[in-house]
Amino acid sequence: MKKRIAYLGALFLLGAGLLVSSVMAQAPSPSPGPAIHSKTLWEQIEQGGWVMVPIALCSVATLYLIGDGVLRTSRNRVTPPAHEESLKALFRQGDYVGAYNFCKENPSPLTNVVRVGVGLLGEGKELTEEGMLGELAKENSQMQTYISYLSVIGVCTPMIGLLGTVTGMIKAFAKLGASGIGDPSGLSAAIGEVLVATASGLIIAIPAFGAFYFLRNRAASAVHRIQDIVNSLFRKMPYESLAGVQIGDEELYAAIPNWLVGAPGSGHTGRILTEDAHETAAPAEQPM
Repeated sequence: MKKRIAYLGALFLLGAGLLVSSVMAQAPSPSPGPAIHSKTLWEQIEQGGWVMVPIALCSVATLYLIGDGVLRTSRNRVTPPAHEESLKALFRQGDYVGAYNFCKENPSPLTNVVRVGVGLLGEGKELTEEGMLGELAKENSQMQTYISYLSVIGVCTPMIGLLGTVTGMIKAFAKLGASGIGDPSGLSAAIGEVLVATASGLIIAIPAFGAFYFLRNRAASAVHRIQDIVNSLFRKMPYESLAGVQIGDEELYAAIPNWLVGAPGSGHTGRILTEDAHETAAPAEQPM
């Protein structure tokens, strides 16, 4: 875990170094002769034009999504060791009601999957496994949802930078058409906007794509960890002894069909449910 955090920190430092180096590379190098004004970092950003605003928002979103993804896929969040040991102790004792209550009081991706499985123990092995697979897919989807936005940012930021490139070229040719080649200052400013916008979009996109693949593999590893723990808990489960048992306090909505309700001799008339979902009254018995 510490090695992964150190690796992620190194990734952030590398991205920051790339950002600084790219901006410094665009600054004019000192040369002998007349003094040349060296632009600051903020001036370089201002030169990028209006597209730097959405690119800055994408950079903030990237940092937030990376931090959120690291927390969501951490072992302490997905499969807390304390939860794992408590569930193993309760399963060893056969206290499935206690295991259900523990999972309900201590929610986590692991306990959510186990809670669904324990609640379906009375329905047999097949339904229990299907229910846990469905809950596991739900937990995986919740982890992957925010991670997938990093891929969106990785695709959109170069497009935003390309939009800045197009608008900068339009300005450059407008300057060239208005003042001719004799005034290169306006043309160079427009070309500078083109370069800054394009480079900024790529600087955000590259770390976003790298973090996306890193966190996606991390989430897959967390799901496999849940599967391993669940398989060890439910191995050799005595489903025969638990047949028909209801564990948990969830309300059961499925009831006896209303056309079968009523005791014989109570005057209740039987009804037949036809294929087109209409109810028709059964013919009354003829008197003898």
